[in-house]
Amino acid sequence: MKKTLLATALLSTIVAAHAADAPNGTLDPVVVTANRAPTPLDEVLAPVTVISREDIERLQPRNVQDLLAGLPGVTMTNTGGLGQQTSLFMRGSNSAHTLVLVDGVRVGTVGAGLPAYEQLPVEQIDHIEVVRGPRSSLYGSDAIGGVIQIFTRRGQAGEAPTPSLSIGGGSHGYTAGQVGLSGGTTHGWYNASLGGQYTAGINACRVGAADAFKGCFTDEPDHDAYRTYNGALSGGYRWDNGTELTGSWLRSKGDIEYDGDFQNLTRRSQQVAGAKLAFDVMSAWRMSVSLGQNQDRADNYLNGTQKKYYDGLGNLVTGADKVRTGYLYSKRNQASWQNDITLAAGQTLTAGVDYQQEKLDSDTAYLKDTRNNTGVFALYQGVFGPHEIQLSARHDHNTQFGNHTTGSAAYGYRFDDGMKITASYGTAFHAPTFNDVYYPYGFTGQPAPELKPETSRTAEIGLSSRPGIWTWAVNAYQTHVDDLIGFDPLFVPINVSKARLRGVEGQVGADLDGWHVRGYLTLQQPLDLDSGTEKHNLLPRRPRRTGRVDLDKDLGAFTLGGSVYASGYSYDDALNNTRLGGYTTADVRATWHLDDAWSVQGRVANVADKRYETAAYYNQLGRTYYLTLRFSPLR
Repeated sequence: MKKTLLATALLSTIVAAHAADAPNGTLDPVVVTANRAPTPLDEVLAPVTVISREDIERLQPRNVQDLLAGLPGVTMTNTGGLGQQTSLFMRGSNSAHTLVLVDGVRVGTVGAGLPAYEQLPVEQIDHIEVVRGPRSSLYGSDAIGGVIQIFTRRGQAGEAPTPSLSIGGGSHGYTAGQVGLSGGTTHGWYNASLGGQYTAGINACRVGAADAFKGCFTDEPDHDAYRTYNGALSGGYRWDNGTELTGSWLRSKGDIEYDGDFQNLTRRSQQVAGAKLAFDVMSAWRMSVSLGQNQDRADNYLNGTQKKYYDGLGNLVTGADKVRTGYLYSKRNQASWQNDITLAAGQTLTAGVDYQQEKLDSDTAYLKDTRNNTGVFALYQGVFGPHEIQLSARHDHNTQFGNHTTGSAAYGYRFDDGMKITASYGTAFHAPTFNDVYYPYGFTGQPAPELKPETSRTAEIGLSSRPGIWTWAVNAYQTHVDDLIGFDPLFVPINVSKARLRGVEGQVGADLDGWHVRGYLTLQQPLDLDSGTEKHNLLPRRPRRTGRVDLDKDLGAFTLGGSVYASGYSYDDALNNTRLGGYTTADVRATWHLDDAWSVQGRVANVADKRYETAAYYNQLGRTYYLTLRFSPLR
């Protein structure tokens, strides 16, 4: 693992040494998430990583975890293979401290506040933007570690009807397929797609969990299957005067089997829909109004004749085949009004209002089932020669916790050779979830409606160079998180602890002479300051070091490549008693381009068949094989 991390660091050093000599031969991408408006990546002061559709098809991922794990500041955990619960920790913050958007719409359950990463279909994704650092001054709650926005595939204006197709199979009974059609007219565009995925799975939780009273707390040695279906629609129309109307819809529904005494099957659906109207009020003022909704439904079952479960009255009873043991339905309605105003050359002001309504329906008697949030925000951006300034502020009013204000300031200086140095300071917060404040917890059976938001403050410096054939960036940060939510002796949630998150992260990339190179490195110290130990404990499931290298080469009709991911050790528990060992995995892949549209892809994941765990007692896939036939015409 140390050798792999050293290789990643060495690669970054070599690139930095030669980046100034590289010609400026590539166009810098435009990103939306960092500033809530289209901005050239070179003009963004926050650290950003972009994964394009070309990257997705080259890497041949099976899920979103394959794409995000190992990116700067990103750690992911999984509880037993494809389709099992997946969590993301950005910059060492908690899993609920990263805001996730799909086409501008906030996603995640109202109950726990967590998105179902495992159910986001990769084949429906056009590109992903990962913004690291506090962004609550623009988006409100949850953006302590950063913001991840997933953009679904869309057609292009003037494009002839273009079909797409992929069919695949692999180890553990894996099968997957997708079919779509996209196109456009002179002013409009559209995209429609259907897909599905199935695997017979592995035994999610290893034998011994029952005796150890850890993991899934039971021994159920079987294969835990996963099956899901998904569909996506999007379209838009742009008039000659610049007015634009867009809409998108994404839905996935699946059955997830896992190991458990009281429930071991969840039928879950996740739906995201949104629409946006943007128009020019005057030449220097563009206004937009957007609406969105996220629905998440989970029905839990016990699938076994001799299993026991608790009914709605708390009685322990014997179950029959696929007995429904509970449900949780959540809905989040969203609306936004935003104004982008050009004040002068190089100076812009973005201001607006966000409204959010959260609703929940469950077999459990929550204290409340609805709450609302209204946020008012503003962002100023100014460029004065080599100097760049960004100032932002936001005030949120929530019917549960009241008022909260956040802000940030960032400064950048660009040198003549294209290198840029940045410094920033920002505050952020995470609102208590419905589970935190309205669920009847602990021995008292009482909720905790007086919980305060978790708050953070972050200072950061960075050095980067782009655009060009070689691009690289290094960032160092320190975040203090206060009022972290824990539990009292009666297992009722309280604001109890503090954390300090320090880290250095780097990334480097190039597309040159048929080579595609990406390198990522994270060195971090996510510490619990209230652990009661002199050196402070590591926060659970967050390693100090991770690194990843993706390397591919185009060879005429073939593309050959591979990836190496390395992770240091971590701990599964807050007391740091259960150690999760460090590990390194390697993947190899190949693509045979039959013509400009058809290709055959093959991938071997975890070539060395490494055995490891990212959550204690939960198995991970060993060596697996995948084969895909793809029809994807060039645009």
